[in-house]
Amino acid sequence: NYCWGMRVTVDLDMCASTGGCVHQAPTVFEIRDDGMLYILQEKPSEDLRAQVTAAEELCPTGAIVIVD
Repeated sequence: NYCWGMRVTVDLDMCASTGGCVHQAPTVFEIRDDGMLYILQEKPSEDLRAQVTAAEELCPTGAIVIVD
C-alpha cells in the first residue's frame, strides 16, 4: 500500500528535547512534563510541511526525519 503524504519520524535515542521542533510545529510535536518528545501527528497534513521541514532542519541532533 502506498501512503500519500509525509510521515514524521523521530529517533528518540538521539532526541535532546531542546524544544525547537515544538516552537516550529506545535501541532505536530510536544514535550511533556516527563521531558520526552511526543509526536502528536505522525502523518501531518501537507499544509504543515513548511513547519515540519523547519523543525527537521533546526533539530540539533538530526533526530527528526520526514519520509515522503
